[in-house]
Amino acid sequence: MKRQEHSVTRQEWVINLVIKVSGYSSILFVTLIFLFLMREGLPALANAPLSSIFGARWYPIEGYFGIWPLLFGSVIVTLGALLIGIPFGVGTSVFISEIAPPWLNNIIKPVIEILAGLPSVVLGFLGIQVAAPFLRRLLDLPTGLSAFTGAVLLALIATPTIVSITEDALNTVPVSYRQAALALGATRWQTIWGVTVPAARSGILTAVMLGVGRSIGETMAVMMVTGNAAVLPHGLDALFKPVRTMTATIASEMGEVANGSPHYQVLFFIGIVLFVLSLAVNIVASSMSLRGRTRSERVLS
Repeated sequence: MKRQEHSVTRQEWVINLVIKVSGYSSILFVTLIFLFLMREGLPALANAPLSSIFGARWYPIEGYFGIWPLLFGSVIVTLGALLIGIPFGVGTSVFISEIAPPWLNNIIKPVIEILAGLPSVVLGFLGIQVAAPFLRRLLDLPTGLSAFTGAVLLALIATPTIVSITEDALNTVPVSYRQAALALGATRWQTIWGVTVPAARSGILTAVMLGVGRSIGETMAVMMVTGNAAVLPHGLDALFKPVRTMTATIASEMGEVANGSPHYQVLFFIGIVLFVLSLAVNIVASSMSLRGRTRSERVLS
């Protein structure tokens, strides 16, 4: 009996050690990636004029390394994707969690999982062949390769993340909340939008922030359908014009740039900006999730 207990204790110790090593190694890998980006990207601030790096023109052949067109291009595409993906993702989650019968859930969930598993290059190919020509004819645009097309594809890419996390947040709302609302005379829709969704607000915000992170980091689909025009956006119609994102710039130019050149260093500096943005989004999402979990524990206790 003692030998058996000793064996179980040893197994638990090994499992705990593996889990700790895995957790610490992920932190180590992220730190090493950040240090590598800093080593390769920070020299750009010394070897290239700051007025050029923070300028409004990206034309590396002539020494113009302005990152503002790339940054604003990423922001426009990401915001457009969220304007499309948030209503669709949250609405789908509410339908799955609160309204749809079980047999319909068994159809919708696999479809969303398949959408999450599609490679972005496949979605980019579909965007070039189907979405871009359709949107060009529908909206009477000069070209279908625009920020709006990229936003539509990014919405499709970010929606599975938003749906999955929002559904989990809705499912964690206690059933007593719904029963209390119905007992007070609220209709089903009033219960959903007045009680269930507000109660899952922190989880929904976490889903949105993770969707933002997913959108910012997307490369292939955006590079294929946004037109890759490094032009500083102006006006509200910039959403329907070609743009270029930071990720697309790194992917398209890193393979042809000379190692150690100012162009090479500026591309890594753009990687630092992307890393910081993604890190900030994930920190905000984690803090929202932790705050919501703490609040739920207080309510339940």
